[in-house]
Amino acid sequence: QVQLVESGGGLVQAGGSLRLSCVVSGSSFSINAMGWYRQAPGKQRELVATITNGGSTNYGDSVKGRFTISREIAKNTVYLQMNSLNPEDTAVYYCNSVLRVPPTWALGDYWGQGTQVTVSS
Repeated sequence: QVQLVESGGGLVQAGGSLRLSCVVSGSSFSINAMGWYRQAPGKQRELVATITNGGSTNYGDSVKGRFTISREIAKNTVYLQMNSLNPEDTAVYYCNSVLRVPPTWALGDYWGQGTQVTVSS
């Protein structure tokens, strides 16, 4: 069984920074890509950033230039460095991983439980 566990959320003032972490754990898996999504109250879940095994990154328009996604492959960990935060960034942030597990090794989507990020004005 695969688990994704996020950490690093919290309350920060506008203009501040936070760093989120997400660790993938389990008995056997192969990660294809990892990423972060967020969902604000009353809104749909949206892309924040993704990173592939090869290191290719993709960012949502609202966070480009402010957020940076990175990854430590050996630790099965993905990070999200968030700078210049503003109240519109307030949301629950979810870690996502596209990975393969036995016995079929088919690609599947896995999600963390979410971590709250609140930016005060």
